[in-house]
Amino acid sequence: MKVELQNLTKIFPSRSKKAGEEVIAVNDFTFTIPDGKLIGLLGPSGCGKSTTLYMISGLQKPTSGKIFFGDDDVTELSPENRGVGLVFQNYALYPHMTVKQNILFPLQNLKGEDKMTKEEMLEKAIWAAKLVQIDNLMERKPSELSGGQQQRVAIARALVKVPKVLLLDEPLSNLDARLRLQTREEIRRIQRDTGITTIFVTHDQEEAMSISDMIVVMKLGVLQQIGAPQEVYDDPTNLFVAKFLGTPPINVFSGKVQGGKLYIGGEDVLDVGGVSDCEVTVGIRPEGFIPNENGRFSCDLSSVEVMGRDVSIVSRHENSLNPIIRSIVDADNKIDMSAAKVKYDLKPHKVLLFNKETEERIYFEVK
Repeated sequence: MKVELQNLTKIFPSRSKKAGEEVIAVNDFTFTIPDGKLIGLLGPSGCGKSTTLYMISGLQKPTSGKIFFGDDDVTELSPENRGVGLVFQNYALYPHMTVKQNILFPLQNLKGEDKMTKEEMLEKAIWAAKLVQIDNLMERKPSELSGGQQQRVAIARALVKVPKVLLLDEPLSNLDARLRLQTREEIRRIQRDTGITTIFVTHDQEEAMSISDMIVVMKLGVLQQIGAPQEVYDDPTNLFVAKFLGTPPINVFSGKVQGGKLYIGGEDVLDVGGVSDCEVTVGIRPEGFIPNENGRFSCDLSSVEVMGRDVSIVSRHENSLNPIIRSIVDADNKIDMSAAKVKYDLKPHKVLLFNKETEERIYFEVK
């Protein structure tokens, strides 16, 4: 099911009647979610991603704008009539019911033409349980399950009605690191098996990038960028997106372009064509450094962290806007730990320039 959001805006009134201002949680959000895709809604806390999800589900009403499922305008439709499945961050399972009863519950509330027999409901519940691999836990209660198993029950309950759209609100944040990894892989598998259009809300950029067909980056209720995860990582539209995506984060410096060369401090570190002389903010991805004793860019060496196949070089620079600079290089590179300086050449496609005032991207030609 294609989901289309047209100029979607949500404004919350001020809590203070005297001097408070209205809060614009989502501001003029327009986006089309293709049928059968998994979309990651990504951004820091307070950016409006959960509010967007709740407007799609019908739990919150937009201040203005439209929501379409396919060709149908569902903006005024009640949540139970939208055909959505919603999985909350805290699972929201009924503690007094077994796994089977929790999964059956949405089917037992169906009325009219959609009403099912007990046999049909049980068949559906078993199908959903097998899909998330908990069919051997049907008689247990939530208190007898691990966090990961409870999350699977919540997903099965959302899937049992075969919704048009599956909505996941930070479903992995309560799980430990290993369980998060396993469960996100399961979500990707389930989505591919069912072909249900899925919207996945998270503040964890690694989660979003690893399982999404497309990611939508938000900041303070405003859409920043949409695209395939790798495309957005490689080609961010502004400094916020560049800094938000990437682990370790991008290294940021103050610099300037002069005579077709990029300067950081007193060193011309890269030739950049097609850019007028100006002060810039420079972003260099951790993988964008090439150790070279005759390199054009030098930093003060702090330490070297061995990570197996890679090495993380920690350094500092007076023009760095980060506390430290982290460079990820192949472990075959031998770094002289007794040296005060480490020198690099830079990979041009891993160097990003931004307007110092607007923070918008400045593109350059590689000479």
